[in-house]
Amino acid sequence: THQAVKSFNPARLPYILHPRLEADKERKAIASGLGVSPGAASGKIVFAPEDAVRLNARGIHCILVMMETGPIDVEGMQAATGALTARGGMTSHAAMVASVTGRPCVAGVRSLQIDLENLTCKIGEKKFSQGDQITIDGTSGEVFSGALALSMPHIGSAVSRLLDWSDGTRSIAVRTNVETTAGAETALGFGAEGIGLARSEHMFFSQERMVALRRLILSENESDRAEALTGLIQYQAGDYADLFATMRGKPVNVRLFDPPLHEFLPKTQDDIDDTAASLGVSAKALRHRLERLAEVNPMLGHRGCRLAITYPEILNMQMHALFAGARAAAKRQDEPVVLEVMVPFVSSAREIIWLRNQVMSLADKAGIEFQSNIHLSFGTMIELPRAALRAGEIAHAVDFFSFGTNDLTQTTYGISRDDAPAFLAAYQRKGIYEKDPFVTLDQTGVGELIKLAIKRGRAANPNLVVGICGEHAGEPESLQFFAGMDIDYVSCSPYRVPVARLALAQAQS
Repeated sequence: THQAVKSFNPARLPYILHPRLEADKERKAIASGLGVSPGAASGKIVFAPEDAVRLNARGIHCILVMMETGPIDVEGMQAATGALTARGGMTSHAAMVASVTGRPCVAGVRSLQIDLENLTCKIGEKKFSQGDQITIDGTSGEVFSGALALSMPHIGSAVSRLLDWSDGTRSIAVRTNVETTAGAETALGFGAEGIGLARSEHMFFSQERMVALRRLILSENESDRAEALTGLIQYQAGDYADLFATMRGKPVNVRLFDPPLHEFLPKTQDDIDDTAASLGVSAKALRHRLERLAEVNPMLGHRGCRLAITYPEILNMQMHALFAGARAAAKRQDEPVVLEVMVPFVSSAREIIWLRNQVMSLADKAGIEFQSNIHLSFGTMIELPRAALRAGEIAHAVDFFSFGTNDLTQTTYGISRDDAPAFLAAYQRKGIYEKDPFVTLDQTGVGELIKLAIKRGRAANPNLVVGICGEHAGEPESLQFFAGMDIDYVSCSPYRVPVARLALAQAQS
Protein backbone atom coordinates (compact mmCIF):
# COMPACT_ATOMS: atom_id res chain seq x y z
CA THR A 1 0.00 0.00 0.00
CA HIS A 2 2.84 2.39 0.83
CA GLN A 3 4.37 1.91 -2.62
CA ALA A 4 1.01 2.40 -4.34
CA VAL A 5 0.44 5.70 -2.53
CA LYS A 6 3.96 6.93 -3.30
CA SER A 7 3.90 5.98 -6.98
CA PHE A 8 0.63 7.66 -8.03
CA ASN A 9 0.98 11.23 -9.33
CA PRO A 10 -1.63 13.48 -7.59
CA ALA A 11 -1.68 15.74 -10.67
CA ARG A 12 -3.38 12.87 -12.54
CA LEU A 13 -6.44 12.93 -10.28
CA PRO A 14 -8.20 15.85 -12.04
CA TYR A 15 -8.10 13.77 -15.24
CA ILE A 16 -9.93 11.01 -13.40
CA LEU A 17 -12.43 13.28 -11.67
CA HIS A 18 -13.43 15.39 -14.71
CA PRO A 19 -14.33 14.86 -18.39
CA ARG A 20 -11.33 15.29 -20.68
CA LEU A 21 -10.68 15.61 -24.41
CA GLU A 22 -10.05 12.41 -26.28
CA ALA A 23 -6.59 12.15 -27.84
CA ASP A 24 -6.29 13.79 -31.26
CA LYS A 25 -2.93 14.95 -32.65
CA GLU A 26 -4.61 16.87 -35.48
CA ARG A 27 -6.66 19.05 -33.15
CA LYS A 28 -5.69 22.75 -33.03
CA ALA A 29 -6.81 25.34 -30.50
CA ILE A 30 -8.24 28.62 -31.79
CA ALA A 31 -7.23 30.50 -28.61
CA SER A 32 -5.82 29.91 -25.16
CA GLY A 33 -5.99 31.45 -21.72
CA LEU A 34 -5.70 30.16 -18.19
CA GLY A 35 -7.12 26.78 -17.25
CA VAL A 36 -8.62 27.85 -13.92
CA SER A 37 -10.92 24.89 -13.28
CA PRO A 38 -10.04 21.48 -14.75
CA GLY A 39 -11.99 19.30 -17.15
CA ALA A 40 -13.33 19.71 -20.67
CA ALA A 41 -16.79 20.76 -21.83
CA SER A 42 -18.63 21.33 -25.10
CA GLY A 43 -21.79 23.28 -25.71
CA LYS A 44 -23.64 26.09 -27.40
CA ILE A 45 -22.36 29.61 -26.85
CA VAL A 46 -24.54 31.83 -24.65
CA PHE A 47 -23.68 35.35 -23.53
CA ALA A 48 -26.14 35.82 -20.66
CA PRO A 49 -26.53 33.78 -17.45
CA GLU A 50 -30.32 33.65 -17.86
CA ASP A 51 -29.87 32.02 -21.28
CA ALA A 52 -27.67 29.36 -19.67
CA VAL A 53 -30.41 28.67 -17.12
CA ARG A 54 -33.01 28.43 -19.89
CA LEU A 55 -30.96 25.98 -21.99
CA ASN A 56 -30.07 23.90 -18.95
CA ALA A 57 -33.78 23.52 -18.15
CA ARG A 58 -34.20 22.02 -21.64
CA GLY A 59 -31.25 19.66 -21.16
CA ILE A 60 -29.00 21.52 -23.63
CA HIS A 61 -25.28 21.88 -22.88
CA CYS A 62 -23.94 25.42 -23.16
CA ILE A 63 -20.76 27.41 -22.56
CA LEU A 64 -21.27 30.77 -20.84
CA VAL A 65 -19.04 33.30 -22.64
CA MET A 66 -18.51 36.64 -20.88
CA MET A 67 -15.90 39.34 -20.46
CA GLU A 68 -15.84 38.52 -16.74
CA THR A 69 -18.26 37.13 -14.19
CA GLY A 70 -19.60 38.51 -10.91
CA PRO A 71 -21.86 37.38 -8.06
CA ILE A 72 -25.03 38.09 -10.06
CA ASP A 73 -23.92 35.51 -12.67
CA VAL A 74 -23.57 32.50 -10.37
CA GLU A 75 -26.89 30.82 -11.22
CA GLY A 76 -25.94 30.96 -14.89
CA MET A 77 -22.48 29.55 -14.20
CA GLN A 78 -24.00 26.66 -12.29
CA ALA A 79 -26.42 25.98 -15.14
CA ALA A 80 -23.77 26.15 -17.88
CA THR A 81 -21.59 23.16 -18.74
CA GLY A 82 -18.52 25.41 -18.65
CA ALA A 83 -17.43 29.06 -18.70
CA LEU A 84 -15.10 31.15 -20.86
CA THR A 85 -14.04 34.68 -19.88
CA ALA A 86 -11.80 37.33 -21.39
CA ARG A 87 -10.60 38.64 -18.05
CA GLY A 88 -9.66 37.11 -14.72
CA GLY A 89 -6.91 34.96 -13.27
CA MET A 90 -6.44 31.78 -11.26
CA THR A 91 -8.28 33.19 -8.24
CA SER A 92 -10.88 35.28 -10.07
CA HIS A 93 -14.60 35.07 -9.36
CA ALA A 94 -15.13 32.73 -12.31
CA ALA A 95 -12.32 30.46 -11.12
CA MET A 96 -13.67 30.21 -7.57
CA VAL A 97 -17.25 29.43 -8.59
CA ALA A 98 -16.19 26.91 -11.24
CA SER A 99 -13.80 25.09 -8.90
CA VAL A 100 -16.49 24.69 -6.23
CA THR A 101 -19.13 23.44 -8.68
CA GLY A 102 -16.70 21.27 -10.66
CA ARG A 103 -17.38 23.08 -13.94
CA PRO A 104 -14.52 23.52 -16.45
CA CYS A 105 -13.49 27.14 -16.89
CA VAL A 106 -10.99 29.00 -19.06
CA ALA A 107 -10.28 32.60 -18.04
CA GLY A 108 -8.03 35.39 -19.23
CA VAL A 109 -8.53 34.71 -22.98
CA ARG A 110 -7.23 38.06 -24.16
CA SER A 111 -8.22 37.45 -27.79
CA LEU A 112 -11.90 37.08 -26.83
CA GLN A 113 -14.11 39.94 -28.07
CA ILE A 114 -17.86 40.03 -27.45
CA ASP A 115 -20.51 42.01 -29.35
CA LEU A 116 -23.62 41.77 -27.18
CA GLU A 117 -25.71 43.92 -29.50
CA ASN A 118 -25.37 41.40 -32.33
CA LEU A 119 -24.91 38.35 -30.05
CA THR A 120 -21.58 37.41 -31.63
CA CYS A 121 -18.03 36.97 -30.42
CA LYS A 122 -14.57 36.59 -31.83
CA ILE A 123 -12.27 33.99 -30.30
CA GLY A 124 -8.80 34.26 -31.74
CA GLU A 125 -9.35 34.84 -35.45
CA LYS A 126 -12.68 33.02 -35.64
CA LYS A 127 -16.13 34.61 -35.35
CA PHE A 128 -19.05 32.86 -33.61
CA SER A 129 -22.73 33.58 -33.07
CA GLN A 130 -24.88 32.66 -30.09
CA GLY A 131 -25.82 28.99 -30.42
CA ASP A 132 -22.59 27.95 -32.18
CA GLN A 133 -20.71 25.06 -30.61
CA ILE A 134 -17.31 25.39 -28.92
CA THR A 135 -15.22 23.20 -26.62
CA ILE A 136 -13.10 24.41 -23.70
CA ASP A 137 -10.35 22.59 -21.81
CA GLY A 138 -10.15 23.96 -18.27
CA THR A 139 -7.02 21.93 -17.63
CA SER A 140 -4.86 23.28 -20.46
CA GLY A 141 -6.67 26.60 -20.95
CA GLU A 142 -7.34 25.90 -24.64
CA VAL A 143 -10.46 26.76 -26.66
CA PHE A 144 -11.61 24.80 -29.74
CA SER A 145 -14.21 25.34 -32.45
CA GLY A 146 -17.05 22.82 -32.54
CA ALA A 147 -18.16 20.06 -30.18
CA LEU A 148 -15.22 17.69 -29.67
CA ALA A 149 -15.35 14.14 -28.34
CA LEU A 150 -14.93 13.85 -24.56
CA SER A 151 -13.92 10.99 -22.29
CA MET A 152 -16.22 10.82 -19.28
CA PRO A 153 -14.74 10.36 -15.77
CA HIS A 154 -14.99 7.10 -13.91
CA ILE A 155 -13.81 6.92 -10.30
CA GLY A 156 -13.16 3.24 -9.80
CA SER A 157 -12.76 1.28 -6.59
CA ALA A 158 -8.98 1.23 -7.08
CA VAL A 159 -8.75 5.03 -6.80
CA SER A 160 -11.07 5.06 -3.77
CA ARG A 161 -8.92 2.39 -2.14
CA LEU A 162 -5.77 4.37 -2.91
CA LEU A 163 -7.19 7.48 -1.24
CA ASP A 164 -8.26 5.45 1.80
CA TRP A 165 -4.71 4.09 2.08
CA SER A 166 -3.31 7.60 1.82
CA ASP A 167 -5.36 8.74 4.82
CA GLY A 168 -3.40 6.37 7.04
CA THR A 169 -0.06 8.01 6.28
CA ARG A 170 -0.85 11.72 6.82
CA SER A 171 -1.40 13.77 9.97
CA ILE A 172 -2.63 16.98 8.31
CA ALA A 173 -6.41 17.08 7.89
CA VAL A 174 -8.06 18.05 4.58
CA ARG A 175 -11.06 20.35 4.68
CA THR A 176 -12.97 22.11 1.91
CA ASN A 177 -13.93 25.63 0.83
CA VAL A 178 -17.73 25.64 0.36
CA GLU A 179 -20.78 27.55 1.52
CA THR A 180 -23.64 25.46 0.11
CA THR A 181 -25.02 22.09 1.17
CA ALA A 182 -24.57 20.76 -2.38
CA GLY A 183 -20.90 21.72 -2.34
CA ALA A 184 -20.47 20.29 1.15
CA GLU A 185 -22.01 16.95 0.12
CA THR A 186 -19.69 16.76 -2.89
CA ALA A 187 -16.67 17.47 -0.69
CA LEU A 188 -17.74 14.90 1.92
CA GLY A 189 -18.02 12.35 -0.87
CA PHE A 190 -14.39 13.13 -1.74
CA GLY A 191 -13.32 12.67 1.89
CA ALA A 192 -13.34 16.22 3.30
CA GLU A 193 -12.92 16.38 7.08
CA GLY A 194 -14.64 19.71 7.64
CA ILE A 195 -15.16 23.13 6.11
CA GLY A 196 -12.09 25.35 6.32
CA LEU A 197 -13.65 28.35 4.56
CA ALA A 198 -17.32 29.22 4.12
CA ARG A 199 -17.45 32.63 2.41
CA SER A 200 -20.63 34.05 3.95
CA GLU A 201 -21.18 36.67 1.24
CA HIS A 202 -21.28 33.88 -1.36
CA MET A 203 -24.53 32.67 0.20
CA PHE A 204 -26.25 35.55 -1.59
CA PHE A 205 -25.51 34.39 -5.12
CA SER A 206 -29.12 34.43 -6.33
CA GLN A 207 -31.26 37.22 -7.76
CA GLU A 208 -33.56 37.58 -4.75
CA ARG A 209 -30.75 37.47 -2.21
CA MET A 210 -28.54 39.79 -4.24
CA VAL A 211 -31.26 42.45 -4.00
CA ALA A 212 -31.20 42.11 -0.20
CA LEU A 213 -27.40 42.32 -0.04
CA ARG A 214 -27.30 45.33 -2.36
CA ARG A 215 -29.92 47.04 -0.21
CA LEU A 216 -27.56 46.60 2.73
CA ILE A 217 -24.47 47.85 0.90
CA LEU A 218 -26.33 50.85 -0.54
CA SER A 219 -27.93 51.86 2.77
CA GLU A 220 -27.10 55.46 3.68
CA ASN A 221 -27.86 55.36 7.41
CA GLU A 222 -28.19 52.98 10.33
CA SER A 223 -31.99 52.67 10.13
CA ASP A 224 -31.81 51.71 6.42
CA ARG A 225 -29.15 49.13 7.22
CA ALA A 226 -31.22 47.73 10.09
CA GLU A 227 -34.17 47.23 7.76
CA ALA A 228 -31.99 45.52 5.16
CA LEU A 229 -30.37 43.32 7.80
CA THR A 230 -33.68 41.90 9.00
CA GLY A 231 -34.22 40.04 5.74
CA LEU A 232 -30.62 38.86 5.59
CA ILE A 233 -30.81 37.21 9.03
CA GLN A 234 -33.69 35.01 7.87
CA TYR A 235 -31.79 33.87 4.80
CA GLN A 236 -28.55 33.17 6.63
CA ALA A 237 -29.94 31.39 9.71
CA GLY A 238 -31.56 28.73 7.54
CA ASP A 239 -28.47 28.35 5.37
CA TYR A 240 -26.20 27.90 8.38
CA ALA A 241 -28.51 25.37 10.02
CA ASP A 242 -28.53 23.28 6.84
CA LEU A 243 -24.74 23.54 6.49
CA PHE A 244 -24.11 22.45 10.10
CA ALA A 245 -26.55 19.56 9.68
CA THR A 246 -24.84 18.43 6.47
CA MET A 247 -21.40 18.40 8.14
CA ARG A 248 -22.64 16.28 11.07
CA GLY A 249 -20.19 17.28 13.81
CA LYS A 250 -17.30 18.21 11.56
CA PRO A 251 -15.87 21.74 11.94
CA VAL A 252 -17.47 24.56 9.94
CA ASN A 253 -15.28 27.65 9.58
CA VAL A 254 -17.38 30.69 8.61
CA ARG A 255 -15.60 33.80 7.38
CA LEU A 256 -17.34 37.04 8.30
CA PHE A 257 -18.67 39.23 5.49
CA ASP A 258 -15.90 40.20 3.11
CA PRO A 259 -17.61 41.61 0.02
CA PRO A 260 -15.34 43.84 -2.10
CA LEU A 261 -18.00 46.32 -3.19
CA HIS A 262 -17.11 46.27 -6.88
CA GLU A 263 -18.05 42.58 -7.09
CA PHE A 264 -21.56 43.03 -5.70
CA LEU A 265 -22.80 46.34 -7.06
CA PRO A 266 -24.54 46.78 -10.45
CA LYS A 267 -22.34 47.82 -13.36
CA THR A 268 -24.34 47.83 -16.62
CA GLN A 269 -27.14 50.27 -17.28
CA ASP A 270 -29.72 47.46 -17.41
CA ASP A 271 -28.48 46.11 -14.08
CA ILE A 272 -28.59 49.61 -12.54
CA ASP A 273 -32.17 50.11 -13.80
CA ASP A 274 -33.27 46.70 -12.43
CA THR A 275 -31.57 47.30 -9.07
CA ALA A 276 -33.09 50.77 -8.76
CA ALA A 277 -36.56 49.35 -9.43
CA SER A 278 -36.10 46.58 -6.85
CA LEU A 279 -34.91 49.10 -4.24
CA GLY A 280 -37.67 51.60 -5.03
CA VAL A 281 -35.35 54.45 -6.00
CA SER A 282 -34.67 56.25 -9.26
CA ALA A 283 -31.84 55.12 -11.51
CA LYS A 284 -30.34 58.60 -11.25
CA ALA A 285 -30.29 58.48 -7.44
CA LEU A 286 -28.74 55.01 -7.53
CA ARG A 287 -26.01 56.15 -9.92
CA HIS A 288 -25.13 59.01 -7.56
CA ARG A 289 -24.94 56.57 -4.65
CA LEU A 290 -22.72 54.23 -6.67
CA GLU A 291 -20.40 57.12 -7.51
CA ARG A 292 -20.02 57.92 -3.79
CA LEU A 293 -19.26 54.27 -2.99
CA ALA A 294 -16.73 53.86 -5.80
CA GLU A 295 -13.25 52.90 -4.59
CA VAL A 296 -10.00 53.39 -6.46
CA ASN A 297 -8.67 50.03 -5.27
CA PRO A 298 -11.57 48.01 -3.79
CA MET A 299 -9.49 44.91 -3.09
CA LEU A 300 -7.61 47.02 -0.53
CA GLY A 301 -10.59 49.13 0.45
CA HIS A 302 -13.62 49.00 2.75
CA ARG A 303 -13.87 45.24 3.20
CA GLY A 304 -13.23 42.44 5.68
CA CYS A 305 -12.86 43.39 9.34
CA ARG A 306 -13.04 47.07 8.36
CA LEU A 307 -16.68 46.59 7.39
CA ALA A 308 -17.52 44.90 10.71
CA ILE A 309 -15.80 47.62 12.75
CA THR A 310 -17.32 50.60 10.94
CA TYR A 311 -20.78 49.01 10.70
CA PRO A 312 -21.10 46.81 13.83
CA GLU A 313 -24.77 46.19 13.04
CA ILE A 314 -23.59 44.03 10.12
CA LEU A 315 -21.48 41.96 12.53
CA ASN A 316 -24.44 41.70 14.93
CA MET A 317 -26.69 40.46 12.12
CA GLN A 318 -24.26 37.79 11.04
CA MET A 319 -23.61 36.52 14.55
CA HIS A 320 -27.36 36.39 15.30
CA ALA A 321 -27.83 34.33 12.13
CA LEU A 322 -24.90 32.04 12.93
CA PHE A 323 -26.06 31.38 16.49
CA ALA A 324 -29.67 30.85 15.39
CA GLY A 325 -28.48 28.37 12.75
CA ALA A 326 -26.25 26.58 15.26
CA ARG A 327 -29.10 26.24 17.78
CA ALA A 328 -31.49 24.96 15.11
CA ALA A 329 -28.99 22.33 13.93
CA ALA A 330 -28.11 21.30 17.49
CA LYS A 331 -31.76 20.56 18.21
CA ARG A 332 -32.13 18.16 15.31
CA GLN A 333 -28.88 16.19 15.50
CA ASP A 334 -26.91 14.17 18.03
CA GLU A 335 -23.51 15.35 16.79
CA PRO A 336 -22.17 18.66 18.13
CA VAL A 337 -22.15 21.84 16.06
CA VAL A 338 -18.51 22.89 15.68
CA LEU A 339 -18.53 26.56 14.69
CA GLU A 340 -15.36 28.50 13.92
CA VAL A 341 -15.84 32.25 13.40
CA MET A 342 -13.10 33.72 11.20
CA VAL A 343 -12.30 37.41 10.77
CA PRO A 344 -10.88 38.43 7.36
CA PHE A 345 -8.36 41.05 6.30
CA VAL A 346 -6.93 41.76 9.76
CA SER A 347 -3.72 43.80 9.97
CA SER A 348 -3.41 44.54 13.69
CA ALA A 349 -4.03 43.01 17.12
CA ARG A 350 -6.30 45.92 18.04
CA GLU A 351 -8.72 45.04 15.26
CA ILE A 352 -8.96 41.41 16.32
CA ILE A 353 -9.28 42.24 20.04
CA TRP A 354 -12.12 44.69 19.36
CA LEU A 355 -13.94 42.13 17.22
CA ARG A 356 -13.37 39.26 19.65
CA ASN A 357 -14.95 41.31 22.44
CA GLN A 358 -17.98 42.00 20.22
CA VAL A 359 -18.39 38.38 19.13
CA MET A 360 -18.00 36.93 22.63
CA SER A 361 -20.44 39.47 24.05
CA LEU A 362 -23.01 38.45 21.45
CA ALA A 363 -22.30 34.76 22.19
CA ASP A 364 -22.92 35.39 25.91
CA LYS A 365 -26.21 37.14 25.18
CA ALA A 366 -27.25 34.22 22.95
CA GLY A 367 -26.38 31.73 25.71
CA ILE A 368 -24.01 29.79 23.45
CA GLU A 369 -21.66 28.90 26.32
CA PHE A 370 -24.53 27.03 28.02
CA GLN A 371 -25.22 24.91 24.92
CA SER A 372 -23.16 21.77 25.52
CA ASN A 373 -23.48 20.60 21.93
CA ILE A 374 -22.30 23.89 20.34
CA HIS A 375 -18.53 24.37 20.28
CA LEU A 376 -17.46 27.92 19.40
CA SER A 377 -13.97 29.11 18.52
CA PHE A 378 -12.71 32.45 17.19
CA GLY A 379 -9.84 33.16 14.82
CA THR A 380 -8.52 35.14 11.91
CA MET A 381 -7.30 34.84 8.37
CA ILE A 382 -3.70 35.85 7.83
CA GLU A 383 -3.72 37.41 4.37
CA LEU A 384 -1.77 40.64 4.84
CA PRO A 385 2.01 40.85 5.32
CA ARG A 386 1.61 43.02 8.41
CA ALA A 387 -0.62 40.40 10.04
CA ALA A 388 2.04 37.77 9.35
CA LEU A 389 4.75 39.96 10.89
CA ARG A 390 2.64 40.77 13.98
CA ALA A 391 1.33 37.21 14.36
CA GLY A 392 2.61 36.94 17.93
CA GLU A 393 0.44 39.85 19.09
CA ILE A 394 -2.59 38.61 17.15
CA ALA A 395 -2.26 35.01 18.39
CA HIS A 396 -2.98 36.03 22.00
CA ALA A 397 -6.53 36.98 20.99
CA VAL A 398 -7.49 34.00 18.78
CA ASP A 399 -7.93 30.24 18.81
CA PHE A 400 -6.74 29.70 15.24
CA PHE A 401 -4.95 31.15 12.23
CA SER A 402 -5.98 30.36 8.68
CA PHE A 403 -3.66 31.57 5.92
CA GLY A 404 -5.54 32.99 2.93
CA THR A 405 -2.77 32.37 0.42
CA ASN A 406 -4.62 33.94 -2.53
CA ASP A 407 -4.75 37.41 -0.95
CA LEU A 408 -1.44 36.94 0.87
CA THR A 409 0.22 36.32 -2.50
CA GLN A 410 -1.52 39.34 -4.00
CA THR A 411 -0.55 41.69 -1.17
CA THR A 412 3.00 40.38 -0.85
CA TYR A 413 3.76 40.74 -4.54
CA GLY A 414 1.70 43.90 -5.04
CA ILE A 415 0.02 42.18 -8.00
CA SER A 416 -3.71 42.33 -8.68
CA ARG A 417 -4.64 38.68 -9.08
CA ASP A 418 -7.31 39.55 -11.67
CA ASP A 419 -4.99 41.72 -13.77
CA ALA A 420 -1.94 39.44 -13.51
CA PRO A 421 -2.63 37.48 -16.75
CA ALA A 422 -1.68 40.62 -18.70
CA PHE A 423 2.01 40.10 -17.90
CA LEU A 424 2.61 36.90 -15.93
CA ALA A 425 2.95 34.76 -19.09
CA ALA A 426 5.64 37.15 -20.39
CA TYR A 427 7.42 37.02 -17.02
CA GLN A 428 7.46 33.23 -17.16
CA ARG A 429 8.68 33.13 -20.78
CA LYS A 430 11.54 35.47 -19.93
CA GLY A 431 12.49 33.52 -16.82
CA ILE A 432 11.69 36.33 -14.37
CA TYR A 433 9.10 34.18 -12.59
CA GLU A 434 9.63 30.45 -12.73
CA LYS A 435 5.94 29.76 -12.03
CA ASP A 436 2.68 31.64 -11.66
CA PRO A 437 2.63 32.49 -7.91
CA PHE A 438 -1.17 32.29 -7.89
CA VAL A 439 -0.96 28.65 -9.02
CA THR A 440 2.10 27.36 -7.14
CA LEU A 441 2.99 28.96 -3.81
CA ASP A 442 6.03 31.23 -3.76
CA GLN A 443 8.00 29.37 -1.10
CA THR A 444 10.80 31.89 -0.61
CA GLY A 445 8.60 34.98 -0.22
CA VAL A 446 5.02 34.16 0.71
CA GLY A 447 6.13 30.84 2.19
CA GLU A 448 8.68 32.61 4.39
CA LEU A 449 5.97 34.92 5.73
CA ILE A 450 3.78 31.91 6.56
CA LYS A 451 6.63 30.15 8.37
CA LEU A 452 7.43 33.27 10.35
CA ALA A 453 3.79 33.83 11.31
CA ILE A 454 3.36 30.22 12.46
CA LYS A 455 6.54 30.39 14.55
CA ARG A 456 5.56 33.65 16.22
CA GLY A 457 1.93 32.61 16.61
CA ARG A 458 2.66 29.28 18.27
CA ALA A 459 5.27 30.88 20.55
CA ALA A 460 2.61 33.29 21.82
CA ASN A 461 -0.21 30.72 21.91
CA PRO A 462 0.90 27.06 22.11
CA ASN A 463 -2.70 25.88 21.61
CA LEU A 464 -3.07 27.77 18.33
CA VAL A 465 -4.69 25.77 15.51
CA VAL A 466 -3.19 26.56 12.09
CA GLY A 467 -4.72 26.00 8.65
CA ILE A 468 -4.21 26.95 5.01
CA CYS A 469 -7.34 27.92 3.09
CA GLY A 470 -6.21 29.33 -0.26
CA GLU A 471 -6.43 27.33 -3.49
CA HIS A 472 -2.71 26.58 -3.14
CA ALA A 473 -3.97 24.02 -0.61
CA GLY A 474 -5.08 21.82 -3.53
CA GLU A 475 -1.94 22.15 -5.70
CA PRO A 476 0.53 19.22 -5.40
CA GLU A 477 3.81 21.17 -5.31
CA SER A 478 2.47 23.68 -2.79
CA LEU A 479 1.14 20.82 -0.67
CA GLN A 480 4.63 19.30 -0.54
CA PHE A 481 5.78 22.58 1.00
CA PHE A 482 2.88 22.79 3.46
CA ALA A 483 3.52 19.21 4.60
CA GLY A 484 6.85 20.32 6.06
CA MET A 485 5.22 23.04 8.16
CA ASP A 486 3.64 22.92 11.60
CA ILE A 487 0.00 23.07 10.44
CA ASP A 488 -3.15 21.20 11.39
CA TYR A 489 -5.17 21.29 8.17
CA VAL A 490 -5.43 22.51 4.61
CA SER A 491 -8.69 23.53 2.92
CA CYS A 492 -9.39 23.59 -0.82
CA SER A 493 -12.29 23.39 -3.27
CA PRO A 494 -14.23 20.08 -3.28
CA TYR A 495 -12.72 18.62 -6.44
CA ARG A 496 -9.20 19.23 -5.11
CA VAL A 497 -9.81 17.34 -1.86
CA PRO A 498 -8.60 13.99 -3.30
CA VAL A 499 -5.48 15.72 -4.65
CA ALA A 500 -4.71 17.14 -1.20
CA ARG A 501 -5.30 13.79 0.53
CA LEU A 502 -2.87 11.99 -1.75
CA ALA A 503 -0.21 14.72 -2.02
CA LEU A 504 -0.02 15.18 1.75
CA ALA A 505 0.19 11.42 2.31
CA GLN A 506 3.12 11.20 -0.11
CA ALA A 507 4.91 14.12 1.53
CA GLN A 508 4.40 12.83 5.05
CA SER A 509 5.11 9.13 4.49
